[in-house]
Amino acid sequence: MNPIRIAKSWINYRRTVAELGNLSNHALSDIGITRFDIRNIAARSFR
Repeated sequence: MNPIRIAKSWINYRRTVAELGNLSNHALSDIGITRFDIRNIAARSFR
């Protein structure tokens, strides 16, 4: 992987964590995830 792609992936990871982290527990439940799942879901975009 080149450094630019790694940086873009990391930015996407952090953005996903931040956006999902800002949702309420009720909203997360509505989309079928828990707070525990947020980092795992975000990590998919980092790969």
